[in-house]
Amino acid sequence: MNSRYAATEETGTLHHGERERVTAVFIISAPSGSGKSTLVAGLLDRDPSLLFSVSYTTRQPRGNERPGESYNYISREEFETRIQNHEFLEYAEVFGNYYGTGSQILEQARDEGKDVVLDIDVQGARQLKRRLPDAVTIFILAPSRDILEQRLRARSEDSEEVIQRRLRDAAEEIRNYDQYDYVLINHRVEQSVDTLSAIVKAERIRRIRMEDQVRPILDSFRARAY
Repeated sequence: MNSRYAATEETGTLHHGERERVTAVFIISAPSGSGKSTLVAGLLDRDPSLLFSVSYTTRQPRGNERPGESYNYISREEFETRIQNHEFLEYAEVFGNYYGTGSQILEQARDEGKDVVLDIDVQGARQLKRRLPDAVTIFILAPSRDILEQRLRARSEDSEEVIQRRLRDAAEEIRNYDQYDYVLINHRVEQSVDTLSAIVKAERIRRIRMEDQVRPILDSFRARAY
């Protein structure tokens, strides 16, 4: 894939020692056609304490895509200005168009007391994991190549050339599955949403995310003489 990724150096990182609530960041990746968008939508419907990061892009909307929901569509000039102003956690140039994750999403999530869901491809996930080492990475894939191809064709959005390119890209992306914390094989949508929800719930009670809630309990014991 013709792409270029960069993670910005000026954006904030989540630190274990911060006294404020630690925002959990969930990075979800999948080959095109694996059902990722459907699963993420199901997860967000179930959990209002999750904030979805809408990426920025310089490409034009496709099909039923809506500005502000699928992507934030901006000009190439504006995107490059934002790069210069260090407004992206990561960004990419793929097939002549830019894609990027706005850095403001972390501050917004902290202000709202929510956790963040990021929909990013394999290369972007790798960059963000370096920038946000505590982020939780989840890789979604179809049960087989044949099923993935069926799903791509069922969308009726792409030409034969694009479908074949997506299948080739999928083969490359799947080879990176071992870089992820979790792997979810999307057999059935409802079951897969259940699994995603379970991952989110489990990660929220990891020790490092519970520190600020545990300290007052410990302090209550220290305040009493035994």
